[in-house]
Amino acid sequence: MIHQVNQLYFGLMEVLMKDLVAPQLPLGQHKRLVHQEEHIKFNKFSWNKVANIIFLDSPIGVGFSYTNNSKDLSELGDEVSASDNYNFLVGWFKKFPNFKSNEFYIVGEGYGGHYAPQLADLIYERNKRGPYINLKGLMMGNAVINTVTDAKGIYDYAWSHGIISTQVWDGIKRHCNFSKKRHTKECKVNMVKFLECYTNIDILNIYSPLCLEDKDYEIPNSSRLVDASHGVSQHVLWNTLTSSGYNYCLDDHVRKYFNKKNVQSAIHANVTNLPYPFTVCSDIIEKWNDSPETVLPLIQKLLNVGLRIWMYSGDYDGRVPILSTKYSLEELKLNVTKEWKAWFEGVEVAGWVEEYEGGLTFASVRGAGHQVPISAPQPALSLFSHFLSSQPLPFSRF
Repeated sequence: MIHQVNQLYFGLMEVLMKDLVAPQLPLGQHKRLVHQEEHIKFNKFSWNKVANIIFLDSPIGVGFSYTNNSKDLSELGDEVSASDNYNFLVGWFKKFPNFKSNEFYIVGEGYGGHYAPQLADLIYERNKRGPYINLKGLMMGNAVINTVTDAKGIYDYAWSHGIISTQVWDGIKRHCNFSKKRHTKECKVNMVKFLECYTNIDILNIYSPLCLEDKDYEIPNSSRLVDASHGVSQHVLWNTLTSSGYNYCLDDHVRKYFNKKNVQSAIHANVTNLPYPFTVCSDIIEKWNDSPETVLPLIQKLLNVGLRIWMYSGDYDGRVPILSTKYSLEELKLNVTKEWKAWFEGVEVAGWVEEYEGGLTFASVRGAGHQVPISAPQPALSLFSHFLSSQPLPFSRF
């Protein structure tokens, strides 16, 4: 389906461009917001040091992207999002043909573990009849890719990091079957106990101080989160679990910043004066129609056709922990070509990395949370740079 009236907002950051504020602060030219002074600081580890980057607010209803037809919001899902994103790219390259011959890469994070391979697959298939997009690979960080192994990793990680008790962990293993849509009463009881352990820490970075600036902050109701997570799509489940213990101060600062009229004018956003404010996590989208249990077959297909795929995990993320990605990659049954080994950023160990047959690389980033460029900006830039150049990560200090 092509939504003719949809408007997807994007920001382009060309290599070393100085004057464009990007919506995605951690990757862009500007590092972070300073709340008290309400301005941004320069990011010396900006990814646009090594690439031209398009930041796309997708799907419609997210960020500054919108639709003139409210019915479109009830038709959203993985398939529609991939189609809309593809149509955007075709239109973008038509408008800016000087970029058309450049190598093109897709990067996704979190639920982007669905968006990235789905868009890559659509580009690959449509390239057979044109217009041609010079897709070379994709990179995914702490990515949602396979329901059963994603779930197993969440609970195993929480237990191995001392967040949940052995009793709760055993209860989940005994009573929960994550290949089923609905869980038993005993499973729900243990899931509530699991979620309660995250109400006072940030699940996206378990060692990060929790933001408590807002006195009106309410701790999420664990029972409601469990009830909400059954019989719904992976997309809804992703947003539901993320709200447990979520450190939202950074997002609150971003929200306030991008609601400033002078900022919107500078980045050419909200030119139609939307009837609602910019939010980091949109509540406009109430229905998600399709979300496959796994994208592993897509990942395998993309490897088979010669695309380079790198996956990375910040090892402080409890929402899509490193164990989830490890378990998921094991399902591909790929032969290891270079075994798990430390990689370095300067004199420090930045993480560990393993390479597989077919062009797949998996790297951890030491001390980073779910959004690696926020908590480990320098290693994140190194990771991105080596991915683009198809060079192995450094295995020694320098």
